[in-house]
Amino acid sequence: MAQPTPVERTDARPNRSPSRAALSPRERDVLRLVVQRFIETAAPVGSRVLVQEHELDWSSASVRSTMHALEAAGYLDHPHTSAGRVPTEQGYRAYVDELMDVRGLTVIEAELLRRTMARRLGDLDAVARVTSQLLGQLTRLLGVVLTPTLSTGVLERIEVVPLSSTRVMFVLAVRGGIARTLVAEADGEIGLSAVALDAVVQRLNERLAGLTLDELRRTGADRLHDLGGDRTGIVRVVLREAARLFGGDPASRATVAGVPHLVAQPEFQQAAEIRNVIELVEDEDVIVHLLERPATFDPQHPERAVVLIGREGDRPGYAAVAARYRVAGGVGTVGVIGPTRMDYARAVALVEHVALLLTASAAD
Repeated sequence: MAQPTPVERTDARPNRSPSRAALSPRERDVLRLVVQRFIETAAPVGSRVLVQEHELDWSSASVRSTMHALEAAGYLDHPHTSAGRVPTEQGYRAYVDELMDVRGLTVIEAELLRRTMARRLGDLDAVARVTSQLLGQLTRLLGVVLTPTLSTGVLERIEVVPLSSTRVMFVLAVRGGIARTLVAEADGEIGLSAVALDAVVQRLNERLAGLTLDELRRTGADRLHDLGGDRTGIVRVVLREAARLFGGDPASRATVAGVPHLVAQPEFQQAAEIRNVIELVEDEDVIVHLLERPATFDPQHPERAVVLIGREGDRPGYAAVAARYRVAGGVGTVGVIGPTRMDYARAVALVEHVALLLTASAAD
């Protein structure tokens, strides 16, 4: 697996708000410190804590005045039960767009990702599982991988693996290093002669290889109709299962991992909040809608992560970081979902690195 080229940032995040008023240098510093400390502690941040923890040259009164100005401008909120402040969605957006420092992964983290994902190359479902698990573990959030729509993927070769006298597994090698599998039941006993099986597999590849899955779904039956009487029974299974075999897109595109990490966050300790997390995980349409919004991705830099915060993703209280990757002629999405109080800088670094790894692996 090739090492990805780090994403360069020469401007602000692509989904920044162009209408936001500019902050003064002191306001920027205070907002950045408040957001970072709240991300770390999940507790409202007071002026005295900022002065003591960061050895600021300003007095507590001066910092308190700046925090009051940020609150009046909509960047901070003031919980009734605390003297401290917490970031608002607008405050998080300003932090993500202008104030956070996205650093690369450690050598150990980068090598862990590379080695673990490399062992699953060629099996997109396995890559999606291990990638979502790693993202969940490394961010303590939900790790999500949306596999590409593969209708435009080109079939390189089809293989047939007998599992029993009545069950067979088809393995489709799609251009770009992706393999798809389907297990099917035959109408009757399958002839398992190795010579006959090799012959029918050769015929299948002569008729089908080099065409897109969409073409095979639409025309596969016509291309194979004269082979339906083969003694192995394999062609009959292909004809019957053509819609599933060449459907292009899996029944489920979203692979999600990390629910225990997410419900361990302070924001999700109540039963109602845990139910909301479970409902989110179980609703694939919501996850796809949250992570795959074409308008949010920069067409010039699709590998750059975008950040949706709260109402921007129609999920108050949640945030999502997502980036696109390309494989087998299709486009997929990798991302993390968690509370608005997430470590955005780390999430962006991990998501972009994984997206680049996935794209680089397909190019090898």
